[in-house]
Amino acid sequence: MSTDENKALVRRFFALGPSRGDLRAAGELLANDFALHVPLPCSPGVQGMKEVINACRAAFEHLDVTVEDMVAEGDKVAARFTARGIHKGAFMGLPATEKSITMTGIEVFRIENGKIADLWGEANLLGLMQQLGIQPPLGEQE
Repeated sequence: MSTDENKALVRRFFALGPSRGDLRAAGELLANDFALHVPLPCSPGVQGMKEVINACRAAFEHLDVTVEDMVAEGDKVAARFTARGIHKGAFMGLPATEKSITMTGIEVFRIENGKIADLWGEANLLGLMQQLGIQPPLGEQE
């Protein structure tokens, strides 16, 4: 696949999975031996990705993920994203706060045979905890 086709695949994944919660369609974009590398508790593989999508959509009402930038080379695509929603459900053991959130992150995808084979993700969880009032802003700590 070309780098443009790889980028289109990743955009489709963001649109269908995190933003719409369409697990069937998102799952179809993942390779059978898909590997997920994120700092969240989840099962390995495709099941883990479905768990992460479900957990995020259950915790954040109106979750929408916008791809801000993409860079592709060879079989890899890097995407910088912004996620927005309202904290209406438990997330990582934290009860709902009803607060609006804006979280940024970067994910790197490896594409193989037209499917996403690997996803490495990092998100600004510290900034998220500050927005939810769990962690004081830097400089305001006791």
